[in-house]
Amino acid sequence: MLLPDYRVHRVTELTPAFLHKKGIAALLLDVDNTLSTHGGQTPLEGLEDWITQMRKAGVQLLILSNAKRRRVAPFAGKLGLAYQALSVKPLPMGYLRAVRRLGVKRRQAAIVGDQLFTDILGGRMAGVTTILADPILEENGRSFRLRRKWEKKILSRREIRRPGQDA
Repeated sequence: MLLPDYRVHRVTELTPAFLHKKGIAALLLDVDNTLSTHGGQTPLEGLEDWITQMRKAGVQLLILSNAKRRRVAPFAGKLGLAYQALSVKPLPMGYLRAVRRLGVKRRQAAIVGDQLFTDILGGRMAGVTTILADPILEENGRSFRLRRKWEKKILSRREIRRPGQDA
């Protein structure tokens, strides 16, 4: 339940060709440490061009975050993205609501996030494809350090496919 289907260094490595090949028409995007630094308002380098590329290819995008609206709304507005704040990940209800909102089936959606215990676990429970992105910056808080330690142990047990590695 904690292992992702795929792993990328950055969300911007995902291509429309890969998503279409996998039948993915919509991406649910974590914001903190996936699209920007934790709590930051500056988009990841190359993110705006990547969003344009995804839109041109018909891939729907929605920010799915546990953060409050006052953190997510300005960032989403900068990028022109729909968002869903206070999503209570890893509980599946936020994912399911986002999928319904985008008008796609669960198998046509994927979550891209940096945490196994929220983004990936919730995506698994909701039945969407899961894509783990490496965190942009390591967090310093004690709880983050503990979670990252557990994540490394879990991830070391099995090689996770990168886009383009599988048939």
